[in-house]
Amino acid sequence: MNKFTLLFTLITLLFLQNESISATYDVDMLNKRDDGEKMVYSTDVLYVNLNDTVTWLPTTKGHNVEFIEAPESADLPKKPSKVNKEFSYTFNEPGIYLYQCSPHKSMGMIALVVVDENLSNIDNIASTRVVGKSKKKLKELLSSL
Repeated sequence: MNKFTLLFTLITLLFLQNESISATYDVDMLNKRDDGEKMVYSTDVLYVNLNDTVTWLPTTKGHNVEFIEAPESADLPKKPSKVNKEFSYTFNEPGIYLYQCSPHKSMGMIALVVVDENLSNIDNIASTRVVGKSKKKLKELLSSL
C-alpha cells in the first residue's frame, strides 16, 4: 500500500468515526430558573441528533421525567423516572418528544426534545392531553418550533 492510499484510508476512517460520535446533554430539573420561571426544566426545547443522550439532573428536589408523547416507534420507559433521581435517555427515533414532571404537570412543568429537527409528529404532540398551565405552555412551545 502506498503512502497516499494509507493516508486516504486513515482520513476516511477518522471521518467515519467522528460521524458516529453522539453527544450528551444535561437538563436540570428546577424549582426556579434564572429567568424567574417556576417549576421548569432548564431548557424548554432541546434540539438533539439521533443517538444523542439527555441526562436530567435533580438540581432541586421533588422532580422527575415522564414521557407523555413521542414518535410511534420510540421505545419509551413504561413508567416515570423516580422523583429526585438522575435519569438518562438515548433518542433513537427522529421526531418530537413531550415530557413532564409528574408532580408538577399542572404547574406547566413540561418540555420538548426535538430529534434531527424532525417535526413529523407535531400534530400528535399538539393533540396530547395536558393539564393546568401545561395547556398554554404546550401551545407556546409548539409555536416556537
